[in-house]
Amino acid sequence: MHDAPPSTGGAILRRTTRRHRVRLVGSSALFCVHQFCETMVPVAIGLIIGRAVETGDVTAMIVSLLGLAGLFVVLSYAYRFGARIIVVAIEREAHLLRVEVAGRVLDPRGVQVDLGPGELLTVSTSDAEKTSWALDAIARVAAAVTALVVTAVALLVIDVPLGLAVVIGTPVLLLLLQLCAPFLTRAATDQQAEVARVSGLATDLVSGVRPLRGIGAEDVASRRFVQSSRRALAATMRLARGNSVYLGVSATVGALLSAAVAGTAGFLALEGRISVAELITVVGLAQFLIEPLSSLSRLPGFLAVIRGSADRLALVLGADPVVTSTGTRSPDTSSVGLDDLSYGTLTHLDLHLERGEIVGVVAYRPQDADALAAVLSGQVSPDDVTGRLTVGGVDVTELALPEVRRTVLVEPHTSDLFAGTVRSNIALDRGSDLDAAVTASAVTDIVAMHDGGLDHPVTDRGASLSGGQRQRVALARALAAQPPVLVLHDPTTAVDAVTEHAIATGIAGLRHDGDARTQTTVLITTSPALLAVTDRVVVLDEGRVATVGTHHGLAETDERYREAVLR
Repeated sequence: MHDAPPSTGGAILRRTTRRHRVRLVGSSALFCVHQFCETMVPVAIGLIIGRAVETGDVTAMIVSLLGLAGLFVVLSYAYRFGARIIVVAIEREAHLLRVEVAGRVLDPRGVQVDLGPGELLTVSTSDAEKTSWALDAIARVAAAVTALVVTAVALLVIDVPLGLAVVIGTPVLLLLLQLCAPFLTRAATDQQAEVARVSGLATDLVSGVRPLRGIGAEDVASRRFVQSSRRALAATMRLARGNSVYLGVSATVGALLSAAVAGTAGFLALEGRISVAELITVVGLAQFLIEPLSSLSRLPGFLAVIRGSADRLALVLGADPVVTSTGTRSPDTSSVGLDDLSYGTLTHLDLHLERGEIVGVVAYRPQDADALAAVLSGQVSPDDVTGRLTVGGVDVTELALPEVRRTVLVEPHTSDLFAGTVRSNIALDRGSDLDAAVTASAVTDIVAMHDGGLDHPVTDRGASLSGGQRQRVALARALAAQPPVLVLHDPTTAVDAVTEHAIATGIAGLRHDGDARTQTTVLITTSPALLAVTDRVVVLDEGRVATVGTHHGLAETDERYREAVLR
Protein backbone atom coordinates (compact mmCIF):
# COMPACT_ATOMS: atom_id res chain seq x y z
CA MET A 1 0.00 0.00 0.00
CA HIS A 2 1.50 3.31 -1.11
CA ASP A 3 1.58 6.37 1.12
CA ALA A 4 -0.51 9.35 0.05
CA PRO A 5 1.59 11.99 -1.72
CA PRO A 6 2.65 14.83 0.59
CA SER A 7 0.52 17.94 0.15
CA THR A 8 2.57 20.46 2.16
CA GLY A 9 6.19 21.48 2.33
CA GLY A 10 6.35 20.38 5.96
CA ALA A 11 5.08 16.92 5.05
CA ILE A 12 7.74 16.61 2.35
CA LEU A 13 10.49 17.58 4.80
CA ARG A 14 9.24 15.13 7.42
CA ARG A 15 9.16 12.34 4.85
CA THR A 16 12.67 13.25 3.71
CA THR A 17 13.89 12.88 7.29
CA ARG A 18 12.12 9.56 7.80
CA ARG A 19 13.38 7.79 4.71
CA HIS A 20 17.01 8.75 5.37
CA ARG A 21 16.91 8.45 9.15
CA VAL A 22 19.66 5.80 9.35
CA ARG A 23 22.16 7.87 7.36
CA LEU A 24 21.00 11.02 9.11
CA VAL A 25 21.60 9.53 12.57
CA GLY A 26 25.00 8.15 11.53
CA SER A 27 26.16 11.40 9.96
CA SER A 28 24.85 13.49 12.86
CA ALA A 29 26.66 11.27 15.34
CA LEU A 30 29.96 11.64 13.47
CA PHE A 31 29.50 15.41 13.16
CA CYS A 32 28.80 15.56 16.89
CA VAL A 33 32.02 13.60 17.56
CA HIS A 34 33.86 16.04 15.31
CA GLN A 35 32.48 19.08 17.16
CA PHE A 36 33.13 17.48 20.55
CA CYS A 37 36.76 16.92 19.61
CA GLU A 38 37.10 20.46 18.24
CA THR A 39 35.66 21.85 21.45
CA MET A 40 38.11 19.77 23.48
CA VAL A 41 41.13 21.13 21.57
CA PRO A 42 41.37 24.40 23.59
CA VAL A 43 40.59 22.40 26.74
CA ALA A 44 43.47 20.03 25.90
CA ILE A 45 45.82 22.94 25.23
CA GLY A 46 44.95 24.44 28.61
CA LEU A 47 45.63 21.10 30.31
CA ILE A 48 48.98 20.76 28.51
CA ILE A 49 50.02 24.21 29.68
CA GLY A 50 48.86 23.62 33.24
CA ARG A 51 50.27 20.09 33.71
CA ALA A 52 53.29 19.98 31.41
CA VAL A 53 54.54 23.45 30.44
CA GLU A 54 54.23 25.07 33.87
CA THR A 55 55.59 22.00 35.66
CA GLY A 56 58.33 21.21 33.10
CA ASP A 57 57.31 17.53 33.06
CA VAL A 58 58.70 16.15 29.75
CA THR A 59 56.82 12.86 30.01
CA ALA A 60 53.56 14.66 30.59
CA MET A 61 54.37 16.90 27.60
CA ILE A 62 54.96 13.94 25.28
CA VAL A 63 51.83 12.12 26.44
CA SER A 64 49.81 15.29 26.14
CA LEU A 65 51.02 16.00 22.59
CA LEU A 66 50.23 12.43 21.54
CA GLY A 67 46.76 12.83 23.02
CA LEU A 68 46.29 16.13 21.14
CA ALA A 69 47.40 14.47 17.90
CA GLY A 70 44.92 11.66 18.48
CA LEU A 71 42.20 14.25 19.06
CA PHE A 72 42.95 15.85 15.68
CA VAL A 73 42.92 12.44 13.94
CA VAL A 74 39.52 11.58 15.40
CA LEU A 75 37.94 14.95 14.57
CA SER A 76 39.34 14.86 11.02
CA TYR A 77 38.05 11.38 10.17
CA ALA A 78 34.75 11.92 11.97
CA TYR A 79 34.08 14.93 9.75
CA ARG A 80 35.24 13.16 6.58
CA PHE A 81 33.01 10.12 7.05
CA GLY A 82 30.10 12.16 8.40
CA ALA A 83 30.20 14.43 5.36
CA ARG A 84 30.42 11.43 3.01
CA ILE A 85 27.34 9.82 4.55
CA ILE A 86 25.23 12.97 4.48
CA VAL A 87 26.21 13.81 0.88
CA VAL A 88 25.06 10.35 -0.20
CA ALA A 89 21.74 10.92 1.59
CA ILE A 90 21.32 14.37 0.01
CA GLU A 91 22.02 13.13 -3.51
CA ARG A 92 19.71 10.13 -3.09
CA GLU A 93 16.90 12.33 -1.81
CA ALA A 94 17.34 14.83 -4.64
CA HIS A 95 17.18 11.93 -7.11
CA LEU A 96 14.02 10.53 -5.50
CA LEU A 97 12.34 13.93 -5.55
CA ARG A 98 13.27 14.53 -9.21
CA VAL A 99 11.88 11.15 -10.20
CA GLU A 100 8.74 11.72 -8.14
CA VAL A 101 8.04 15.10 -9.73
CA ALA A 102 8.64 13.68 -13.21
CA GLY A 103 6.32 10.77 -12.46
CA ARG A 104 3.64 13.13 -11.19
CA VAL A 105 3.89 15.32 -14.29
CA LEU A 106 3.78 12.26 -16.56
CA ASP A 107 0.89 10.65 -14.67
CA PRO A 108 -1.74 9.56 -17.24
CA ARG A 109 -4.40 11.14 -15.04
CA GLY A 110 -2.82 14.56 -15.48
CA VAL A 111 -2.06 17.04 -12.72
CA GLN A 112 -3.96 20.21 -11.79
CA VAL A 113 -1.17 22.70 -11.28
CA ASP A 114 -0.86 26.26 -12.52
CA LEU A 115 2.80 26.04 -13.54
CA GLY A 116 4.31 26.23 -17.01
CA PRO A 117 6.81 23.72 -18.44
CA GLY A 118 9.78 25.88 -17.49
CA GLU A 119 8.55 26.27 -13.91
CA LEU A 120 7.98 22.53 -13.64
CA LEU A 121 11.54 22.01 -14.83
CA THR A 122 12.80 24.33 -12.08
CA VAL A 123 10.74 22.49 -9.47
CA SER A 124 12.07 19.09 -10.56
CA THR A 125 15.71 20.25 -10.54
CA SER A 126 16.55 23.27 -8.40
CA ASP A 127 13.76 22.90 -5.83
CA ALA A 128 14.32 19.15 -5.50
CA GLU A 129 18.00 19.75 -4.78
CA LYS A 130 17.38 22.52 -2.26
CA THR A 131 14.76 20.49 -0.41
CA SER A 132 17.29 17.70 0.09
CA TRP A 133 19.54 20.18 1.91
CA ALA A 134 17.26 19.71 4.93
CA LEU A 135 19.28 16.59 5.78
CA ASP A 136 22.49 18.59 5.91
CA ALA A 137 20.81 21.27 8.02
CA ILE A 138 19.65 18.73 10.62
CA ALA A 139 23.07 17.08 10.88
CA ARG A 140 24.89 20.39 11.25
CA VAL A 141 22.41 21.73 13.80
CA ALA A 142 23.04 18.62 15.92
CA ALA A 143 26.77 19.27 15.65
CA ALA A 144 26.44 22.96 16.55
CA VAL A 145 24.27 22.19 19.57
CA THR A 146 26.84 19.61 20.70
CA ALA A 147 29.59 22.22 20.43
CA LEU A 148 27.61 24.74 22.49
CA VAL A 149 26.73 22.20 25.18
CA VAL A 150 30.33 20.99 25.54
CA THR A 151 31.58 24.59 25.59
CA ALA A 152 29.05 25.55 28.29
CA VAL A 153 29.98 22.53 30.40
CA ALA A 154 33.70 23.30 30.10
CA LEU A 155 33.13 26.93 31.09
CA LEU A 156 30.91 25.91 34.01
CA VAL A 157 33.72 23.70 35.29
CA ILE A 158 36.18 26.59 35.06
CA ASP A 159 33.83 29.32 36.30
CA VAL A 160 30.07 29.11 36.85
CA PRO A 161 29.23 32.69 35.71
CA LEU A 162 31.13 32.13 32.44
CA GLY A 163 29.22 28.94 31.79
CA LEU A 164 25.91 30.58 32.63
CA ALA A 165 26.66 33.37 30.16
CA VAL A 166 26.75 30.77 27.37
CA VAL A 167 23.86 28.70 28.74
CA ILE A 168 21.56 31.74 29.02
CA GLY A 169 22.91 33.98 26.25
CA THR A 170 22.80 31.43 23.44
CA PRO A 171 19.05 30.59 23.65
CA VAL A 172 18.16 34.27 24.00
CA LEU A 173 20.27 35.11 20.95
CA LEU A 174 18.73 32.34 18.87
CA LEU A 175 15.18 33.24 19.97
CA LEU A 176 15.65 36.86 18.89
CA LEU A 177 17.08 35.80 15.55
CA GLN A 178 14.25 33.33 15.02
CA LEU A 179 11.81 36.26 14.92
CA CYS A 180 13.22 37.09 11.49
CA ALA A 181 12.47 33.61 10.10
CA PRO A 182 8.92 34.30 8.77
CA PHE A 183 10.14 37.30 6.78
CA LEU A 184 13.04 35.34 5.31
CA THR A 185 10.74 32.43 4.42
CA ARG A 186 8.32 34.71 2.57
CA ALA A 187 11.15 36.49 0.78
CA ALA A 188 12.79 33.20 -0.23
CA THR A 189 9.49 31.75 -1.50
CA ASP A 190 8.74 34.88 -3.55
CA GLN A 191 12.25 34.93 -4.96
CA GLN A 192 12.16 31.27 -5.98
CA ALA A 193 8.74 31.70 -7.60
CA GLU A 194 9.88 34.72 -9.64
CA VAL A 195 13.10 32.99 -10.72
CA ALA A 196 11.08 29.93 -11.76
CA ARG A 197 8.75 32.13 -13.82
CA VAL A 198 11.56 33.88 -15.65
CA SER A 199 13.30 30.53 -16.24
CA GLY A 200 10.08 29.09 -17.64
CA LEU A 201 9.57 32.12 -19.85
CA ALA A 202 13.15 31.84 -21.13
CA THR A 203 12.59 28.16 -21.95
CA ASP A 204 9.39 28.96 -23.83
CA LEU A 205 10.97 31.85 -25.75
CA VAL A 206 14.00 29.82 -26.81
CA SER A 207 11.84 26.92 -27.99
CA GLY A 208 9.52 29.28 -29.85
CA VAL A 209 12.10 31.60 -31.39
CA ARG A 210 11.29 30.52 -34.95
CA PRO A 211 7.58 31.36 -34.87
CA LEU A 212 8.37 34.57 -32.99
CA ARG A 213 10.65 35.62 -35.81
CA GLY A 214 8.06 34.53 -38.32
CA ILE A 215 5.41 36.90 -36.93
CA GLY A 216 7.88 39.65 -36.04
CA ALA A 217 7.19 39.47 -32.31
CA GLU A 218 10.78 39.46 -31.09
CA ASP A 219 10.49 42.93 -29.51
CA VAL A 220 7.28 42.09 -27.65
CA ALA A 221 8.76 38.82 -26.38
CA SER A 222 11.95 40.61 -25.35
CA ARG A 223 10.00 43.22 -23.37
CA ARG A 224 8.03 40.52 -21.58
CA PHE A 225 11.24 38.73 -20.65
CA VAL A 226 12.87 41.96 -19.42
CA GLN A 227 9.84 42.74 -17.22
CA SER A 228 9.82 39.22 -15.77
CA SER A 229 13.58 39.34 -15.22
CA ARG A 230 13.28 42.67 -13.41
CA ARG A 231 10.66 41.21 -11.06
CA ALA A 232 12.96 38.27 -10.36
CA LEU A 233 15.86 40.66 -9.76
CA ALA A 234 13.79 42.77 -7.36
CA ALA A 235 12.72 39.66 -5.41
CA THR A 236 16.33 38.45 -5.30
CA MET A 237 17.55 41.82 -4.04
CA ARG A 238 14.88 41.86 -1.30
CA LEU A 239 16.01 38.44 -0.15
CA ALA A 240 19.69 39.42 -0.37
CA ARG A 241 19.12 42.59 1.66
CA GLY A 242 17.16 40.70 4.30
CA ASN A 243 19.81 37.99 4.53
CA SER A 244 22.64 40.54 4.65
CA VAL A 245 21.08 42.46 7.55
CA TYR A 246 20.21 39.25 9.34
CA LEU A 247 23.67 37.70 8.96
CA GLY A 248 25.37 40.97 9.88
CA VAL A 249 23.37 41.35 13.08
CA SER A 250 23.73 37.68 14.04
CA ALA A 251 27.48 37.67 13.41
CA THR A 252 27.92 40.86 15.43
CA VAL A 253 25.88 39.61 18.39
CA GLY A 254 27.68 36.26 18.36
CA ALA A 255 31.09 37.94 18.25
CA LEU A 256 30.09 40.26 21.12
CA LEU A 257 29.04 37.27 23.22
CA SER A 258 32.36 35.55 22.56
CA ALA A 259 34.30 38.73 23.28
CA ALA A 260 32.38 39.20 26.52
CA VAL A 261 33.28 35.69 27.63
CA ALA A 262 36.95 36.19 26.77
CA GLY A 263 37.06 39.63 28.39
CA THR A 264 35.43 38.39 31.57
CA ALA A 265 37.94 35.53 31.73
CA GLY A 266 40.83 38.02 31.45
CA PHE A 267 39.39 40.05 34.31
CA LEU A 268 39.01 36.90 36.43
CA ALA A 269 42.62 35.92 35.66
CA LEU A 270 43.85 39.32 36.83
CA GLU A 271 41.97 38.83 40.10
CA GLY A 272 43.51 35.39 40.48
CA ARG A 273 40.19 33.54 40.37
CA ILE A 274 41.35 31.43 37.39
CA SER A 275 44.81 30.31 36.35
CA VAL A 276 46.72 31.25 33.20
CA ALA A 277 46.05 27.78 31.75
CA GLU A 278 42.32 28.21 32.40
CA LEU A 279 42.46 31.69 30.81
CA ILE A 280 43.98 30.21 27.65
CA THR A 281 41.28 27.53 27.62
CA VAL A 282 38.50 30.13 27.98
CA VAL A 283 39.96 32.35 25.24
CA GLY A 284 40.21 29.33 22.93
CA LEU A 285 36.64 28.31 23.71
CA ALA A 286 35.43 31.88 23.17
CA GLN A 287 37.03 31.95 19.71
CA PHE A 288 35.61 28.52 18.90
CA LEU A 289 32.17 29.61 20.14
CA ILE A 290 31.80 31.89 17.09
CA GLU A 291 31.60 28.91 14.69
CA PRO A 292 28.56 27.09 16.17
CA LEU A 293 26.84 30.38 16.88
CA SER A 294 27.30 31.41 13.26
CA SER A 295 25.97 28.04 12.08
CA LEU A 296 22.84 28.38 14.19
CA SER A 297 22.35 32.05 13.31
CA ARG A 298 22.45 31.23 9.57
CA LEU A 299 19.91 28.46 10.10
CA PRO A 300 16.67 30.52 9.67
CA GLY A 301 17.78 31.90 6.31
CA PHE A 302 18.95 28.46 5.18
CA LEU A 303 15.71 26.85 6.32
CA ALA A 304 13.71 29.58 4.55
CA VAL A 305 15.21 28.55 1.22
CA ILE A 306 14.63 24.86 1.99
CA ARG A 307 11.02 25.42 3.07
CA GLY A 308 10.31 27.60 0.03
CA SER A 309 11.52 24.84 -2.29
CA ALA A 310 9.59 22.18 -0.34
CA ASP A 311 6.41 24.25 -0.64
CA ARG A 312 6.90 24.50 -4.42
CA LEU A 313 7.42 20.74 -4.61
CA ALA A 314 4.19 20.30 -2.67
CA LEU A 315 2.33 22.29 -5.35
CA VAL A 316 3.13 19.48 -7.80
CA LEU A 317 3.27 16.39 -5.60
CA GLY A 318 0.12 17.31 -3.67
CA ALA A 319 -1.89 18.48 -6.68
CA ASP A 320 -5.11 16.67 -7.52
CA PRO A 321 -5.23 14.61 -10.72
CA VAL A 322 -7.17 16.06 -13.63
CA VAL A 323 -8.92 12.75 -14.25
CA THR A 324 -9.95 10.25 -11.59
CA SER A 325 -10.59 6.70 -12.68
CA THR A 326 -12.46 4.11 -10.66
CA GLY A 327 -13.65 1.95 -13.54
CA THR A 328 -12.36 -1.52 -14.34
CA ARG A 329 -14.01 -2.42 -17.63
CA SER A 330 -12.40 -2.60 -21.08
CA PRO A 331 -14.02 -1.33 -24.31
CA ASP A 332 -15.12 -4.09 -26.70
CA THR A 333 -14.96 -2.05 -29.91
CA SER A 334 -13.39 1.11 -31.28
CA SER A 335 -16.61 3.11 -31.50
CA VAL A 336 -16.85 6.49 -29.78
CA GLY A 337 -19.98 8.37 -28.75
CA LEU A 338 -20.62 11.88 -27.45
CA ASP A 339 -24.17 12.35 -26.19
CA ASP A 340 -25.47 15.77 -25.19
CA LEU A 341 -21.89 16.69 -24.26
CA SER A 342 -20.87 20.20 -23.26
CA TYR A 343 -17.31 21.34 -22.64
CA GLY A 344 -15.69 24.68 -23.34
CA THR A 345 -17.35 26.00 -26.51
CA LEU A 346 -19.06 22.67 -27.25
CA THR A 347 -22.77 22.80 -26.43
CA HIS A 348 -24.98 19.69 -26.19
CA LEU A 349 -22.91 17.95 -28.85
CA ASP A 350 -24.10 14.62 -30.26
CA LEU A 351 -21.44 12.81 -32.30
CA HIS A 352 -21.01 9.08 -32.95
CA LEU A 353 -17.99 7.47 -34.57
CA GLU A 354 -18.52 3.91 -35.70
CA ARG A 355 -15.93 1.16 -35.69
CA GLY A 356 -13.80 1.16 -38.84
CA GLU A 357 -14.84 4.65 -39.97
CA ILE A 358 -12.55 7.43 -41.07
CA VAL A 359 -14.40 10.60 -40.17
CA GLY A 360 -13.53 14.19 -40.92
CA VAL A 361 -14.51 16.97 -38.50
CA VAL A 362 -14.61 20.54 -39.79
CA ALA A 363 -15.05 23.20 -37.10
CA TYR A 364 -15.91 26.68 -38.30
CA ARG A 365 -14.59 27.98 -34.98
CA PRO A 366 -11.05 26.85 -34.07
CA GLN A 367 -11.99 26.75 -30.37
CA ASP A 368 -14.58 24.07 -31.11
CA ALA A 369 -11.87 21.90 -32.69
CA ASP A 370 -9.61 22.45 -29.68
CA ALA A 371 -12.40 21.56 -27.24
CA LEU A 372 -13.30 18.37 -29.15
CA ALA A 373 -9.68 17.21 -29.23
CA ALA A 374 -9.33 17.95 -25.50
CA VAL A 375 -12.45 15.94 -24.59
CA LEU A 376 -11.42 12.96 -26.72
CA SER A 377 -7.92 13.03 -25.22
CA GLY A 378 -9.36 12.41 -21.76
CA GLN A 379 -7.15 15.14 -20.30
CA VAL A 380 -9.97 17.33 -18.97
CA SER A 381 -11.54 17.20 -15.55
CA PRO A 382 -14.91 15.44 -15.39
CA ASP A 383 -16.16 18.40 -13.37
CA ASP A 384 -15.81 20.57 -16.47
CA VAL A 385 -17.79 18.22 -18.72
CA THR A 386 -21.51 17.52 -18.83
CA GLY A 387 -23.15 14.83 -20.91
CA ARG A 388 -21.82 11.40 -21.76
CA LEU A 389 -18.68 10.13 -23.47
CA THR A 390 -18.52 6.45 -24.37
CA VAL A 391 -15.82 4.25 -25.84
CA GLY A 392 -16.91 0.90 -27.22
CA GLY A 393 -20.41 1.63 -25.95
CA VAL A 394 -19.19 1.94 -22.32
CA ASP A 395 -19.17 5.22 -20.38
CA VAL A 396 -15.58 6.35 -19.80
CA THR A 397 -16.25 6.58 -16.07
CA GLU A 398 -16.71 2.80 -16.05
CA LEU A 399 -13.52 2.11 -18.01
CA ALA A 400 -10.08 1.57 -16.54
CA LEU A 401 -7.94 4.61 -17.37
CA PRO A 402 -5.11 2.56 -18.95
CA GLU A 403 -7.69 0.96 -21.26
CA VAL A 404 -8.98 4.37 -22.33
CA ARG A 405 -5.44 5.55 -23.02
CA ARG A 406 -4.68 2.37 -24.98
CA THR A 407 -7.85 2.65 -27.05
CA VAL A 408 -8.00 6.37 -27.88
CA LEU A 409 -4.90 8.31 -28.94
CA VAL A 410 -5.16 12.02 -29.72
CA GLU A 411 -2.23 13.55 -31.59
CA PRO A 412 -2.47 17.30 -30.91
CA HIS A 413 -1.77 19.97 -33.47
CA THR A 414 1.39 21.04 -31.64
CA SER A 415 3.50 18.00 -30.81
CA ASP A 416 6.83 17.87 -29.03
CA LEU A 417 9.74 15.74 -30.19
CA PHE A 418 12.55 14.51 -27.96
CA ALA A 419 16.30 14.64 -28.26
CA GLY A 420 17.49 11.43 -29.92
CA THR A 421 16.97 10.19 -33.47
CA VAL A 422 14.10 10.05 -35.93
CA ARG A 423 13.74 6.36 -35.12
CA SER A 424 13.62 6.85 -31.35
CA ASN A 425 10.99 9.58 -31.73
CA ILE A 426 8.75 7.33 -33.79
CA ALA A 427 9.27 3.97 -32.11
CA LEU A 428 9.87 5.19 -28.54
CA ASP A 429 10.33 1.87 -26.72
CA ARG A 430 7.79 -0.17 -28.64
CA GLY A 431 10.25 -1.81 -31.05
CA SER A 432 7.51 -2.06 -33.67
CA ASP A 433 7.87 -2.28 -37.46
CA LEU A 434 8.17 1.33 -38.56
CA ASP A 435 8.19 0.94 -42.34
CA ALA A 436 4.43 1.30 -42.81
CA ALA A 437 4.13 4.29 -40.47
CA VAL A 438 7.17 6.00 -42.02
CA THR A 439 5.74 5.56 -45.52
CA ALA A 440 2.21 6.66 -44.63
CA SER A 441 3.45 9.85 -42.94
CA ALA A 442 5.89 10.73 -45.76
CA VAL A 443 8.84 10.57 -43.36
CA THR A 444 10.60 8.71 -46.19
CA ASP A 445 11.60 12.11 -47.56
CA ILE A 446 13.41 12.95 -44.33
CA VAL A 447 15.03 9.51 -44.22
CA ALA A 448 16.27 9.83 -47.81
CA MET A 449 17.59 13.35 -47.24
CA HIS A 450 20.13 12.38 -44.56
CA ASP A 451 22.90 9.79 -44.52
CA GLY A 452 21.78 8.54 -41.12
CA GLY A 453 18.28 7.74 -42.37
CA LEU A 454 16.05 6.86 -39.42
CA ASP A 455 19.07 7.30 -37.16
CA HIS A 456 19.44 10.97 -38.13
CA PRO A 457 19.93 13.00 -34.91
CA VAL A 458 17.05 15.10 -33.58
CA THR A 459 17.70 17.86 -31.06
CA ASP A 460 15.46 18.77 -28.12
CA ARG A 461 11.89 19.60 -29.21
CA GLY A 462 12.87 18.78 -32.78
CA ALA A 463 14.58 22.13 -33.26
CA SER A 464 16.90 20.61 -35.89
CA LEU A 465 13.91 19.80 -38.12
CA SER A 466 11.59 22.11 -40.04
CA GLY A 467 7.98 22.56 -38.98
CA GLY A 468 6.73 20.19 -41.67
CA GLN A 469 9.32 17.57 -40.78
CA ARG A 470 8.35 17.74 -37.10
CA GLN A 471 4.70 17.27 -38.02
CA ARG A 472 5.46 14.22 -40.13
CA VAL A 473 7.63 12.58 -37.47
CA ALA A 474 4.90 13.18 -34.85
CA LEU A 475 2.31 11.72 -37.24
CA ALA A 476 4.50 8.65 -37.84
CA ARG A 477 4.77 8.20 -34.07
CA ALA A 478 0.97 8.22 -33.73
CA LEU A 479 0.49 5.81 -36.64
CA ALA A 480 3.16 3.44 -35.31
CA ALA A 481 1.23 3.14 -32.04
CA GLN A 482 -1.66 1.55 -33.97
CA PRO A 483 -4.40 2.63 -31.53
CA PRO A 484 -7.95 1.40 -32.12
CA VAL A 485 -9.11 5.04 -32.21
CA LEU A 486 -6.74 7.69 -33.59
CA VAL A 487 -7.64 11.38 -33.49
CA LEU A 488 -5.45 13.70 -35.57
CA HIS A 489 -5.82 17.44 -35.08
CA ASP A 490 -4.54 19.43 -38.08
CA PRO A 491 -1.63 17.04 -38.76
CA THR A 492 -0.52 18.58 -42.09
CA THR A 493 -0.68 22.38 -41.73
CA ALA A 494 3.07 22.78 -42.27
CA VAL A 495 3.52 20.52 -45.32
CA ASP A 496 3.08 21.27 -49.03
CA ALA A 497 0.05 20.20 -51.03
CA VAL A 498 1.77 17.29 -52.78
CA THR A 499 3.02 15.82 -49.50
CA GLU A 500 -0.40 16.42 -47.94
CA HIS A 501 -2.08 14.29 -50.61
CA ALA A 502 0.49 11.54 -50.08
CA ILE A 503 -0.11 11.61 -46.31
CA ALA A 504 -3.91 11.50 -46.76
CA THR A 505 -3.61 8.43 -48.98
CA GLY A 506 -1.09 6.88 -46.59
CA ILE A 507 -3.33 7.28 -43.52
CA ALA A 508 -6.34 5.82 -45.31
CA GLY A 509 -4.31 2.96 -46.72
CA LEU A 510 -2.56 2.07 -43.48
CA ARG A 511 -5.61 2.17 -41.17
CA HIS A 512 -8.58 1.44 -43.43
CA ASP A 513 -7.57 -0.80 -46.34
CA GLY A 514 -8.74 -4.40 -46.36
CA ASP A 515 -11.94 -6.20 -45.54
CA ALA A 516 -11.54 -6.25 -41.76
CA ARG A 517 -11.75 -2.54 -40.94
CA THR A 518 -11.50 -2.38 -37.18
CA GLN A 519 -9.66 0.90 -36.57
CA THR A 520 -11.41 4.26 -36.27
CA THR A 521 -9.75 7.47 -37.41
CA VAL A 522 -10.90 11.04 -36.75
CA LEU A 523 -9.37 13.88 -38.76
CA ILE A 524 -10.08 17.28 -37.20
CA THR A 525 -9.02 19.46 -40.09
CA THR A 526 -10.01 21.78 -42.93
CA SER A 527 -7.54 20.17 -45.35
CA PRO A 528 -9.39 19.12 -48.54
CA ALA A 529 -6.76 16.44 -49.19
CA LEU A 530 -7.45 14.75 -45.83
CA LEU A 531 -11.22 15.27 -45.99
CA ALA A 532 -11.31 13.67 -49.45
CA VAL A 533 -10.33 10.26 -48.02
CA THR A 534 -12.96 10.26 -45.25
CA ASP A 535 -16.16 8.24 -45.22
CA ARG A 536 -18.11 11.24 -44.02
CA VAL A 537 -17.58 14.76 -42.74
CA VAL A 538 -19.17 16.24 -39.62
CA VAL A 539 -19.38 20.04 -39.58
CA LEU A 540 -19.39 21.85 -36.23
CA ASP A 541 -20.80 25.33 -35.82
CA GLU A 542 -21.46 27.19 -32.58
CA GLY A 543 -20.39 24.08 -30.66
CA ARG A 544 -22.89 21.72 -32.27
CA VAL A 545 -23.21 19.48 -35.31
CA ALA A 546 -24.40 21.73 -38.13
CA THR A 547 -24.43 19.23 -40.97
CA VAL A 548 -23.12 15.83 -42.02
CA GLY A 549 -22.21 14.57 -45.49
CA THR A 550 -19.39 13.53 -47.76
CA HIS A 551 -16.60 15.92 -48.56
CA HIS A 552 -17.46 16.06 -52.24
CA GLY A 553 -21.17 16.44 -51.59
CA LEU A 554 -20.71 19.28 -49.10
CA ALA A 555 -18.20 21.01 -51.34
CA GLU A 556 -20.76 21.09 -54.12
CA THR A 557 -23.84 22.12 -52.11
CA ASP A 558 -22.67 24.07 -49.04
CA GLU A 559 -21.15 27.46 -49.82
CA ARG A 560 -19.87 28.09 -46.29
CA TYR A 561 -18.22 24.67 -46.21
CA ARG A 562 -16.64 25.41 -49.56
CA GLU A 563 -15.24 28.72 -48.27
CA ALA A 564 -13.84 27.08 -45.13
CA VAL A 565 -12.26 24.08 -46.85
CA LEU A 566 -11.39 24.78 -50.46
CA ARG A 567 -8.35 27.00 -50.81
